Amino acid sequence: MKSLAESELVLNPDGSVYHLNLSPEDISDLIIVVGDPGRVHKVTQYFDSVDFEMNKREFITQTGICNNKRVTVISTGIGTDNVEIVMNELDALVNIDLKTRQIKDKQRRLKIIRIGTSGSIQADIPVGSLVASVNAIGLDSLMYFYQFAQTPEEQAINKLLQQKLQLGFEPYCASGSQELLQQFAQDMIEGNTVTAPGFYAPQGRQLRIPSTNPKFLQELNYFHHNNFWLTNMEMETSGYYAFGRMLGHEVLSLNAILANRINNQFAKNPEKIIDDLIQKVISRL
Repeated sequence: MKSLAESELVLNPDGSVYHLNLSPEDISDLIIVVGDPGRVHKVTQYFDSVDFEMNKREFITQTGICNNKRVTVISTGIGTDNVEIVMNELDALVNIDLKTRQIKDKQRRLKIIRIGTSGSIQADIPVGSLVASVNAIGLDSLMYFYQFAQTPEEQAINKLLQQKLQLGFEPYCASGSQELLQQFAQDMIEGNTVTAPGFYAPQGRQLRIPSTNPKFLQELNYFHHNNFWLTNMEMETSGYYAFGRMLGHEVLSLNAILANRINNQFAKNPEKIIDDLIQKVISRL
């Protein structure tokens, strides 16, 4: 079997993966991912113990025991570009022999739960809600660089949304884990999440620079294909779902709704909403 070149699978001098600075023994098969590095401790404060920590760039990792299970928490920073790094390197830790640089014959499946923040794009999803992403639509170009298979229904949604938003490229669509959805989201709103490649114009905001589509948010609000409606918007979920599909991992994105974009509302106490989501996830591990 051919070994992966040093320039393709980049490792640190100690043999750890390049960006996360982790070795296989540092992580569990059950992983919680958060965007904000400061949110890692807000999750692990509920652990029984933490026995490992690594800080590298925006990627902070802690592994410990929670509810008699070994659990890892990792911060990713913002955006699907960071998600691409995290998902590839997590997969390399469990499915590539880092010493021989060869892909293992038997693949391990990770369970990855995103605890994130989001804004609703429907008036009837109020601030303080918790939304579980059944599907995610990526408005970035990341999947143009991967062989990513989609269903005919997903392709139909992509083409229709491209037309509605007058985009010069076709979005991509991916679904999350039904297994994890049943485990974690029984009392949450199930929705379809838009993943944007930015926070301002790509999410329909305008400060000093004019947007190319002033009706962008309105188009998202009205968009539907049969019973498929868009519920909320953030910056990572589609990346997680696409890589989960390609690499064979179970992934679920859970969203604390801090803003209602249609009603122009923002949470008075966002940390309480986030902590509510964290505690629900911890209790269901």
